[in-house]
Amino acid sequence: MLAAPFALAGPAPEAGAVVAVLLAACALVMRAPRVRALAMAAALVLAPVLLVADIWDSPQLRVVRDNPGPAAAATAVGVLAVCALAALMARKPLLLPVLAVAALPFRIPIEVGGSTSNLLVPLYLVVAAGALAFVVPALRADPELPPPESSWSPGWLERLLALFVVLYGVQATYSTDFDKALQQIAFFYVPFALLFVLLAQIVWTPRLLKACFGVLVGLALVFSGIGYVEYATRHIFLNPKLIASNELHTYFRTNSVFFDPNIYGRFLVVAMLAVAAAMLWTRAMRLLYAGAVVLAALWAGLVLTLSQSSFLALLVGLAVLAVLQWGARRTLLPAAAVIAVAALAVLAAPSTFGVDLGNLDASSSGRFGLVEGGGELFSQRPLQGYGAGAFEAEYRAQNRTAGEAAATSHTIPVTVAAEQGAIGLAVYVALLAAALARLLRGAAATPARAGVAAAFAALIVHTLVYAAFLEDPLTWALLGIGSALAAQPLAQAAQRRRRARGAQVREGAAAEAAPNDLRPSDRSLPAT
Repeated sequence: MLAAPFALAGPAPEAGAVVAVLLAACALVMRAPRVRALAMAAALVLAPVLLVADIWDSPQLRVVRDNPGPAAAATAVGVLAVCALAALMARKPLLLPVLAVAALPFRIPIEVGGSTSNLLVPLYLVVAAGALAFVVPALRADPELPPPESSWSPGWLERLLALFVVLYGVQATYSTDFDKALQQIAFFYVPFALLFVLLAQIVWTPRLLKACFGVLVGLALVFSGIGYVEYATRHIFLNPKLIASNELHTYFRTNSVFFDPNIYGRFLVVAMLAVAAAMLWTRAMRLLYAGAVVLAALWAGLVLTLSQSSFLALLVGLAVLAVLQWGARRTLLPAAAVIAVAALAVLAAPSTFGVDLGNLDASSSGRFGLVEGGGELFSQRPLQGYGAGAFEAEYRAQNRTAGEAAATSHTIPVTVAAEQGAIGLAVYVALLAAALARLLRGAAATPARAGVAAAFAALIVHTLVYAAFLEDPLTWALLGIGSALAAQPLAQAAQRRRRARGAQVREGAAAEAAPNDLRPSDRSLPAT
């Protein structure tokens, strides 16, 4: 049996968590590729070490402790696989974004720290390989030579992302549930920050965008087909809790290969908005017909999820696309009219829509109570909050909740306020403002930019009535791709200006080098 001293004790885990988020922040904001590479490499190593050390004594790692030889062999195989994939990405850089998009939805159930977590293992492998493919050439490069050409450079959005990540790590040190905070850092914040950097520094050509678009829509169609099979057979492939819920109700919710119908719906919404953007920015009838068929198939899959948060997110995303295409004046007034009619219909016949105005908590499946409880937690510690990852533990303790409690308030601003106080809430709001400003400015120029902006706006709305903002890789992927696309026109304009100045300098030098009798005379011409 492997000795227990591998587990960390005392202040070491908290200090390690802070160092890990600082490294991730450096990867986000550092402009020098060599420094960025060093930060990425260190974060890539430190985060899993901290996580394994934290759960070393848990029952889930007993097999590893009792069988160190096979465990070491499995680890070596994993490292070799990452190295092989990194070598392939180094030869074919466009493989990274395609594999990243393909890996975004796939979660594997793994028992960690006494509970089962659905981890994005394929995406972690892609991020690790992509980081390695970037780190090795960056460290080998001559520091005297100019860095590889890239349109993206860190700005206010990256600084706010780094600030939020660092703040989360610092506030984990006084959290009442440090283990949860450390898992969030190791599983989400650190690897997804690296994913953002990897996607942002890529030059997104039309060919690459089409490839990723095809992967995204193709996966969504496959997942919808799986959802059709689930609905037809009344059998859920994953998530025993959803199986039990379907047995207790007359309706039936599908979740395809996802463990949550709402996360499944969120993925479908992103794919549908990408298709809608492509349709709005094209005049080719063949593409319009094909897009209509795809949207119908995905809409049917979304309906079977019965995810109200996803429906709302889709409407907001479509509204953003409409504003980008036709302008706010033509879009907002009809949208406001539709919202008003819907609100009047709910008020006139609330029971028809499953709304009980006298019991909002029951109408919202308990979410109203969670929001109210989160507000009470915020009022008790309005400045610093209870610490990163502490919502569930504090909500359960203060409300004496028996059985399973919600992991979050299902409303991200409330979760941030309860865990991180006014400090974290201010950074969160500033982050949203910076992200929307970057993605929406000039987004009408191309369908890719419009689709990314609409999908991000829809995702924000989804997190307001569900959960998982920076804990969702879709958020970081959209921000990374959108940042790269937003930077490319600016870089191209700057390059054109440099070329124009260079041409002027060359013309001036040629004029100076010309013979005297061929140069323009400074004397005035005689009058005629």
